[in-house]
Amino acid sequence: MKKTIRLVALVLSLVMCAVLFAACDGSGSAGQASQSQQETSAPAETSGADTETSMAAGSESSTGGEAATKADGSKIKIGFSVGSTTEERWVKEMEMAQQYCDANGIELIVQSADDDANKQITQCQSMISQGVDVLIVAAKDSESAGVVCDMAHESGTKVVGYERGVNNGDVDYYIAFNPVQVGEIQAQMLVDRYPRGNYIWLHGGPEDGLVQSYIQGNTTVLQPLIDSGDITIVADQYCKNWSADEAMKHTENALSKVNNDVVAVVAPNDSTAGGVVQALAAQGLDGTVGVCGQDGDIAACQRIVEGTQIGTAFKYLPTLNTTAMEVAVELARGETDQVDARVTDKVNNGFADIPTIYIPVIEVNKENINDTIIASGFHSLEEVYANIPKDQWPDVEVTGELDIYKYAK
Repeated sequence: MKKTIRLVALVLSLVMCAVLFAACDGSGSAGQASQSQQETSAPAETSGADTETSMAAGSESSTGGEAATKADGSKIKIGFSVGSTTEERWVKEMEMAQQYCDANGIELIVQSADDDANKQITQCQSMISQGVDVLIVAAKDSESAGVVCDMAHESGTKVVGYERGVNNGDVDYYIAFNPVQVGEIQAQMLVDRYPRGNYIWLHGGPEDGLVQSYIQGNTTVLQPLIDSGDITIVADQYCKNWSADEAMKHTENALSKVNNDVVAVVAPNDSTAGGVVQALAAQGLDGTVGVCGQDGDIAACQRIVEGTQIGTAFKYLPTLNTTAMEVAVELARGETDQVDARVTDKVNNGFADIPTIYIPVIEVNKENINDTIIASGFHSLEEVYANIPKDQWPDVEVTGELDIYKYAK
């Protein structure tokens, strides 16, 4: 039954793709890269009404080393599909992927689906038709994204799920930060500081397959205190599409419900944390009520040093992104033994147990933000402390690197 559903979905997607190609007068592009990606990358190829970023370095890398090629000497070609660029992290990751490929003589096709799950499927099909060796997918909708796997494998293309899972499909490998660990770190940073009182518990978009894992991690920490009566959950809500506006509204409603008697808010990521802090500020509670997040967005880092957000579950994107690119190169060369040596776990995606490479997550707070975010160069001192008087800025040595294992718990 499950295979029938996937085949039907694939046929429908193929029809949609054919219609789109016809509308583009037979052009080879079936999607549009986000404006931010077009502005940060080299000039995009244009076909008909659609654009995409498709770039390749020369025969040698920009750093002077040999280009990464397949066993037969031909150039490696990677497709990278991102479901959305509404969050800061995804723009950064598209840029990182391009930089890696430019430096290693790899052709990269990178596209954003602009929050449209059907558009992402069509874009993936287009990349497959353009002959990518490996397709990396950060799914907009985890449940529907699996439909691309059969088509990819028919064309000899490997599929790697990236951070947001690809469910119900024969994914070759999955690379992500451990989502359960993210949830545990979020909740723990709150209960360490606010072990008693009323909590607002917000979740990410229900369309994201990782959300239940984040909730699982939250629950591991929160449930014992809920059971003991030390913590009371006064609101338990999802934020569709990880919307900061929804997070703000849920927080406003909960504050009204309990007359502002709240000690902490579990915000699922830094973007929603921004909406939460807006709602708290309207009641004069910003800096008093604890708020967590995840990702290490610049706005969140500014709130951390200002004191309106206590911390973020920091996912050091360069390690994740570089690992994904290295795995793609190894797969393109047929070096599966090297990829298998990286595997740390297996995750069932509704189709099979997928070999998974987990990257550690760390808590970033006011005490260690200088040594992690700033010292690594993830964000600059000037960006993070932009709203702090300059005479209060710390002296930080920027090394450009971060040993996440030093801070991982």
